[in-house]
Amino acid sequence: MARKAVKCTKEVLFMNIFRRPDYKSEATQFIDQLKAGKPELETQQRQGRALLWDKWVDRLAWKGFRSAQVPQKPYVYQTSGK
Repeated sequence: MARKAVKCTKEVLFMNIFRRPDYKSEATQFIDQLKAGKPELETQQRQGRALLWDKWVDRLAWKGFRSAQVPQKPYVYQTSGK
């Protein structure tokens, strides 16, 4: 049986062996359907994130907080110096 000559291109050399182009998990399909049904969902998620996480940090205040910390004892539940 004769083998066919294969032209090696850069794409073929770096092809990922785990790639499954036509596969979408159930979770991905669910999220895609949810986003299609509620286009405002991503905006609401960004607003929620901004409410809790996207804050400006006062670095001078944090520097003061860190310098005022008391070193923790090796065993935190030991109340006496016995």
